[in-house]
Amino acid sequence: MLKQPASKYASFKPVHLSDRTWPDVVLTQAPIWLSTDLRDGNQALIEPMDIERKLRMFQMLVKIGFKEIEVGFPSASQIEFDFVRQLIDGNLIPDDVTIQVLMQAREPLIRRTFESLQGAQRAIVHLYNATAPVMRRVVLGMDEDGIVELAVANARLFRELAAQQPATRWTFQYSPEMFSGTELEFSRRVVDAVTEVWQPTPQHKCIVNLPSTVEHSTPNIFADMMEWMHRHLARRDSIVLSVHPHNDRGTGTAAGEFALMAGADRIEGCLFGNGERTGNLDLVNVALNLYTQGVSPGLDFSEIDEIRRTVEHCNQLPVHPRHPYVGDLVYTSFSGSHQDAIKKAFAARREGDVWDMPYLPIDPKDLGRSYEAVIRVNSQSGKGGIAYLLESEFGLDLPRRLQVEFSHAVQAVMDASGKELTAHDLWQMFEREYGVKTIAAPRYQVTEPAHGAASQGVALVADLDLAGRPLKIQGRGTGPIDAFIQGLSRATGQGVRVLDYRQHSVGAGADARAVAYMELRINEERTLFGVGMDANIVTASLKAVVCGMQRAGVLAVPEDRENAAPSGPARAISAAV
Repeated sequence: MLKQPASKYASFKPVHLSDRTWPDVVLTQAPIWLSTDLRDGNQALIEPMDIERKLRMFQMLVKIGFKEIEVGFPSASQIEFDFVRQLIDGNLIPDDVTIQVLMQAREPLIRRTFESLQGAQRAIVHLYNATAPVMRRVVLGMDEDGIVELAVANARLFRELAAQQPATRWTFQYSPEMFSGTELEFSRRVVDAVTEVWQPTPQHKCIVNLPSTVEHSTPNIFADMMEWMHRHLARRDSIVLSVHPHNDRGTGTAAGEFALMAGADRIEGCLFGNGERTGNLDLVNVALNLYTQGVSPGLDFSEIDEIRRTVEHCNQLPVHPRHPYVGDLVYTSFSGSHQDAIKKAFAARREGDVWDMPYLPIDPKDLGRSYEAVIRVNSQSGKGGIAYLLESEFGLDLPRRLQVEFSHAVQAVMDASGKELTAHDLWQMFEREYGVKTIAAPRYQVTEPAHGAASQGVALVADLDLAGRPLKIQGRGTGPIDAFIQGLSRATGQGVRVLDYRQHSVGAGADARAVAYMELRINEERTLFGVGMDANIVTASLKAVVCGMQRAGVLAVPEDRENAAPSGPARAISAAV
């Protein structure tokens, strides 16, 4: 790279539009949309679409709701010509959809194009010729007068050929190619000369399309160019002003949105930004940007993954996983702080609330996405993401301190493996860590105090099987759980205190289970959680106590207590790794 790039690259000159108005404009309605996936997008493919793929793309665009679709360049090849004929002859164009075709300002190409459209109910015929100084000087070898005469002569040919097919409702469109690199005064001159020939009216408008064929400037300068043209074009009330941004600087979306603010009525682009070089404007991006501002785009992306699969099939190109709104990872948070904020916001949200969620500018469900991929766990994740996945996929509502405790176990595994953990992976770790499947339910009998002897409390007798070694428990307390803990303390010689107790149900009907979370203080030295699951809430609670004491390594038959192997986090993590 050059140390002084100014010696090779000239900065783009700004437009002197000191009274510009577009920065204060708020977009409150959708533009006219034109999909050029079948033309501009198709010509940019490594392997252009065959007719089967073109038809599949066309049908999808219709389903999405596009009313104007550029279907090809029929003078360019036989397959392009045949596809246009198939749409017309097969009566495949809905009554409310207008097809558009493109042609250069060359008489044989124009005649061939009009031939391809015979019998069409309505059509937009799109004429273009290059206007930029570099094209005039280097490619065409023409001065400004020559460029204007070229455009005007072919505009006349449009009128002549359209008059020969009066059954078709024609709309004429003109693009000064490389408008983004053309002097504004000359752009106006050539456009005004073309519309002078066509004589559009407010009842039957023509389309003037201003392309950033190559994106040379920052989006604000392009918006100034659009506003200048919007103000100065002749017959403006009889023109649909259109814009066709490219993405060479990576700011195509901004340029397109600014152009709409600056006076454009219509916008051309492709789904997910396919197109020459770095691509055309991404129509999905602009449409859903409007949607997130409360403006209906008039296009239906409620099955965005199906749309993406169709586009990938037809274009034979992948959509990037970080592509706005549609990529596999665009609604996914790995960061622990992000996950915690999302989890809390979901918990606080009520049906009908205005969407105001951290890190999620749009509700994935509006686009047919589930919340499954919103939070995923890797080494950057925290307790919030882990808790969210266990709750959303398995119904576990972990107390906050249990979230912290379990996240340490998960983090140890992540640090060792470096791989992403799915919700199923987390559930398997949780099962191992808290013995959800392995802890046997105590067999117990509860005796309520005799009438008038409430001060004696509840009596409980239980048998606990510890790997084939029975443990007899007898206790009395304010309830079954308290009685069990008192008896277990005496039987094991361990001091046990309940610091916190939570329970909730998982599932419904015959499959419903109770989940109990017990935060225990063991011998006034260790604090940790036990978890129990069972169809009976009391049994689930007793299992939670047993779980906690086993994880502390203190629950064993008295004479074997010194040889008892710990079953806490270290063992669970080792097993997980």
